[in-house]
Amino acid sequence: MQTHPAPFPRLNCVPQLGWPVRLSAIAMAALLAACSSTPLPPWPAPGTGTPSRPAGPPVVSSAPAPMATAPAADPLPYSAAVAARFPAPAVRYETPGLEAGRTAYTTQAEMAQWLRELANKSLGSGALLGLVTAGTSQRGAPIQALVATRARSIEPRALDALDRPTVLLVAQQRGDEPAAAEAMLVIARELAPGGLLEPLLARINVVVVPRANPDGALAGLRATANGVDMTHDHLLLRTPEARALAALVRDYRPTVVLDAGEFEAAGPYLRKYQALQRHDVQLQYAGTANAHEFVTKAAREWLQEPMTAALNNAQLSSDWYATTAADPQVLAWSMGSIAPDTLRNSNALRNALGLMVRTRGTDLGRTHLQRRVHSQVVAISSALRSTAERASELVQVQSFVRRDIAAQACRQQMLVQAAQTPEQREITMLQPETGADYAVRIDWNSSLTLRPLKSRVRPCGYWLAADATAAVERLELLGVQVLRVAESAPLIADNYTPSPNASALVGGSVRQAQVTPTRGAVDAAPGSYYVPMNQPAAHLAAAALEPDTEFSFFAHHVIGNLGDVARVMVRPALVFEE
Repeated sequence: MQTHPAPFPRLNCVPQLGWPVRLSAIAMAALLAACSSTPLPPWPAPGTGTPSRPAGPPVVSSAPAPMATAPAADPLPYSAAVAARFPAPAVRYETPGLEAGRTAYTTQAEMAQWLRELANKSLGSGALLGLVTAGTSQRGAPIQALVATRARSIEPRALDALDRPTVLLVAQQRGDEPAAAEAMLVIARELAPGGLLEPLLARINVVVVPRANPDGALAGLRATANGVDMTHDHLLLRTPEARALAALVRDYRPTVVLDAGEFEAAGPYLRKYQALQRHDVQLQYAGTANAHEFVTKAAREWLQEPMTAALNNAQLSSDWYATTAADPQVLAWSMGSIAPDTLRNSNALRNALGLMVRTRGTDLGRTHLQRRVHSQVVAISSALRSTAERASELVQVQSFVRRDIAAQACRQQMLVQAAQTPEQREITMLQPETGADYAVRIDWNSSLTLRPLKSRVRPCGYWLAADATAAVERLELLGVQVLRVAESAPLIADNYTPSPNASALVGGSVRQAQVTPTRGAVDAAPGSYYVPMNQPAAHLAAAALEPDTEFSFFAHHVIGNLGDVARVMVRPALVFEE
């Protein structure tokens, strides 16, 4: 038996499984179709289904609550009248980085100690907390995850045996967004025995990554050590930090993925509009080409809408996530990216509910820090409660979606490129001198409705040349099934024919190609690869392998030549290695 080398190791707590198989693609499709069938339940109408409980009290410490904002270590970028719009919460949170008089946030060593103590506290109790080192940063700092469950162990197989949704919580992908990391330590503590969130473990599992970018956090910088913004590295996996998160997703297969961070309160908004951001929290559920409509619907109705209500009940304001370009001439706002390279969107293509939570503060230093942490705690607690309340329905929906995606191979059209929808919208900002509400009408690029730009017939699979090992390694780490051909066979396939003068470099070394699929044949030689589309992660594979997008493997030289990939258009009869 020949095996493919794995440069991206699995998590050290995961036993390796394997069994010898020799399957044709047709037999593999039949095997998948024969899996246990779970019909999708009728979608609950608003106000029906599992009754929603009140959001409940926020997770707090027993320390006395300050009733006013403490003096800031950094000068306010706005007036005291604006500061009065954001009073400290009626509770006080305690982590190492939130200690009175502290000027530094929780260090990596303090965070590791905090998580170890919580894991030790759970020994012998009903709730089990354990630490997993998902990987290391570019400068050697461990990227740790705390697994909270009532399974017999923290191994993925043990969690799978419970048949409960798993929620993955990720904070501080950008090093200059610290409030979310402090909030994750609070959440982790309340998942431990005796915590206010611990009862939810009767219905869900939780994996908490308090700090995904340790190097950036240490330097107070947005990017990772090699200058890559890892928030857009969840398809190409250029950073070890993104690969660590991909390994967690591959092994723990979360049903819900929440990305927590912060946004600027003043920045370009003060320069362009002479106004400030008004809201405490900005939210956006996943939206990208080929995400299943039921995944999107569940994220909107079962996660974001209850979260908005919970924030409102806590007297915290919220709105859609949006940013504006640094260019002072560009006045439009754009919602979060629809590309499949963000954590929420790449996981939506793995059929998980993705949600981004951003709180105001990247340019505020430690100003309003308790309120910013409070906003995160309320939002994250809401996501955990919503997942617990909808646990059985989420399991059914995800089971249906996985089978439905796999069944679409060789059928109908799929999107290759899409764009945001231009709209106009009135937003409420703040006057920087008076703190009064200030209405601004702007051009708005919406991510809630996608404009199709290019579509193609969905293939039965993709063929990859034997030397496309870099692409195979990334696909496997993303949880995509890749099979290695054992015996030579011809394939009816569409090759990518480049349009004349249509390949160019944009943004440095990124290649932008215009191609036309041209029907022909490919000789699938032994050692080459086949990526079937009758699998749940099919659309994530398509996002990586269709070459004419700015985020594709071809655009970023993971696939060297257009001849190294082809669209297989008729179900092949192939023999694969074990």
